[in-house]
Amino acid sequence: MAFYSTVAAAIDAYTGLSPAAFFTILALMFGVYRLVSSLFVYPDDAAAEKTSPPPAPPAMQTFVPPEPVQMGDITLEELRAYDGSDPKKPLLMAIKGQVYDVSMGRLFYGPGGPYAFFAGKETSRALALMSFDPIDINGNLEDLNEAELEVLHDWEEKFKEKYVKVGQIVPEKSEVGDDNESSDQVKGNRDE
Repeated sequence: MAFYSTVAAAIDAYTGLSPAAFFTILALMFGVYRLVSSLFVYPDDAAAEKTSPPPAPPAMQTFVPPEPVQMGDITLEELRAYDGSDPKKPLLMAIKGQVYDVSMGRLFYGPGGPYAFFAGKETSRALALMSFDPIDINGNLEDLNEAELEVLHDWEEKFKEKYVKVGQIVPEKSEVGDDNESSDQVKGNRDE
C-alpha cells in the first residue's frame, strides 16, 4: 500500500490528475499510438511475409544466361539468328558494327520484351534517333547530326559497360568482292 500511495502522490504532484484519470489517459495514448503505428508499420508476423521477396516466375527460376561466346566476324544475316527465337542461343545486338551479347537483359531484349525488336540486328540508327520505327533499325549513320551521334555514343558506352562485346559485323560473305555493295550492307543501307 505504501507503494500505491507514493505513486498516487507523485502522479498528483507532477500532473495534477488523479491516478485513475492518469492511467486512463495513458491507456488511450497507447491505443492511439498502436493504431497510428499499424497504418505505417506491419505487425511483426506480417512484416516477415511482406519483406520476403515474392518467388520468381517459373521461367525466371530456370533461366541462367549462358557465358558469352566470342563470335568474331559475323554478317548481318548471321546476326539475325540470335534474336531470341531460339532460347539455346545467346541474344546478340550490334551498335556501330560491334556485336554485344545482351543475354543478361533477356527480359528487355528477349521475346516479349519491350526492346525485343532490337535483338539480332544492327541498331545504331534507331538508338541514335531514339526510334522504335523498324526502318530505323540499321547501321546507317550518314545523315545523323552531332546531337544524334552523341546520343549514339552514350548508348555505345552503356553497352560497353554492361554487356560483353563478342564480335563485329563484316560484309556479307557472298559480296566480299564488291566493296561498294558490301560496305553498304555493313552500314545497314540495304532494305531488310
